[in-house]
Amino acid sequence: MERTRLSLFYLVGYLIPSGIMLLVAPHFALKLLLSNSDYGNIFPRTAGMLLIGLGIMILQMIRLRLSLLYSTTLIVRSFFFVCLLSFYMLNRDPFFLVLLVVLSIGIVLTTTSYVLDKQYALKSSQKL
Repeated sequence: MERTRLSLFYLVGYLIPSGIMLLVAPHFALKLLLSNSDYGNIFPRTAGMLLIGLGIMILQMIRLRLSLLYSTTLIVRSFFFVCLLSFYMLNRDPFFLVLLVVLSIGIVLTTTSYVLDKQYALKSSQKL
């Protein structure tokens, strides 16, 4: 599951930096993410706090090589995808489209890695 593990660095690579940006400079971060709505000061900071927390959890998953949880990241991100798509449909803020693109890249990367790792493991077990 090494490919899948490595693909999760992409996830950490956007969760923690974007979380820090939302926590420290929410208006600037939202502007960078093409938001055209006002979410106040507290909501983006709360989202930043949660993103940092998720990033730390994923980092620990990578560090401890908890491969049994790798598929869970795909399930959670698929749920996030549906939610973000719904949020975009509700208010048409391009912010959600940017998040969907970033999220989709990670889902494709991890899914591809996961499938390749499973195929490799299957081939390896058949050789024994």
